[in-house]
Amino acid sequence: MDSCDVLIVGGGPAGSSCAWKLRNSGLCVVLMDKQLFPRDKVCGGWITPEVLKELEISPSEYAAGRILQPITGFRTGNIGKACVETNYGRIVSYGIRRREFDDYLLKRSGAALDLGTSLNTLERSGSEWIVNGQFRAKLIVGAGGHFCPVARLTGAKRGEENPVVAQEAEFKMDSEEAASCQVRPEIPELYFCADMKGYGWCFRKENFLNVGLGRMDRHRLHDHVTNFLSFLKSAGRVPFELPANPLGHAYLLGGFKARAHVGDGYLLAGDAAGLAYPQSGEGIRPAIESGLEAAKTILAAKGCYTRQALESYRQAIAARCASTNGWAVAIGRRLPDRLIRALAQPLMSSHSFARRVILDRWFLHA
Repeated sequence: MDSCDVLIVGGGPAGSSCAWKLRNSGLCVVLMDKQLFPRDKVCGGWITPEVLKELEISPSEYAAGRILQPITGFRTGNIGKACVETNYGRIVSYGIRRREFDDYLLKRSGAALDLGTSLNTLERSGSEWIVNGQFRAKLIVGAGGHFCPVARLTGAKRGEENPVVAQEAEFKMDSEEAASCQVRPEIPELYFCADMKGYGWCFRKENFLNVGLGRMDRHRLHDHVTNFLSFLKSAGRVPFELPANPLGHAYLLGGFKARAHVGDGYLLAGDAAGLAYPQSGEGIRPAIESGLEAAKTILAAKGCYTRQALESYRQAIAARCASTNGWAVAIGRRLPDRLIRALAQPLMSSHSFARRVILDRWFLHA
């Protein structure tokens, strides 16, 4: 029976970052994913410069043959209302395509890859795991997203969770569509729902356009998405027909009824742990930071992977969630909807609020 020291389940940013940090450790690291790469991934697709710094990636190196769209500002507002444009005059984020980004991170991770393989069974045998009845691993890192099988097989109860739900589409515009699209590549657009329980976005990356909407309230999501797409067309921002069947995904916000991040012989990272930023829903940076923290904990454990030995990871993740927990989200869960609606538009139309709160705090974490 084949074996390894660390089995990482999930080839997204959390899993590949953990593997990359372990690449010179002397540990046998295997990364498993049910899909073959490159693969499409439902995601708005933007990162801050801090992501590249943490992974020691040169922007010019990554941009060779891939999309790395500089972002210097944003248009923000409520859906159907007046918008505010904030321009920083410098690069504050980048637009990426997850198909390219995840494949790049995976290939540089240094792990042995087992792609196209699903994790179906996970059984404890002494201090090891038996995976799919035919593979042994001393430690499992669950990094397979919201529906990660490691999270499910170690006790996560998705039916009792309240995830953010979203629908989106990313596609390449033809020349006529690209010429008529009013969304500028360097100025993505963010449009919040009147109740502030979600927002829609338009990200243009060269001639690729990503449009979607996510909400903390899963009820009537399709109606919200349909209304948002109608607004984009009537406002002339995206005047052509958009794909009729956007793809859906779900994720948990960090700090709200978090999953058990550690146990005997396992860690959860990224969306599998429920770590998305509460204000923006961004998951890439939290995923990468948790993957790097998981690797740090693994190295410090020196082969002893008991729950107690992995406790420092749980503490680090808890501290991170506490420091980034969305005060606006917390307040929003206590204030009546009608009061939120009354306050939202005056605040959203303020240039100062747009820059200092929505962008600097919620989205850029300046």
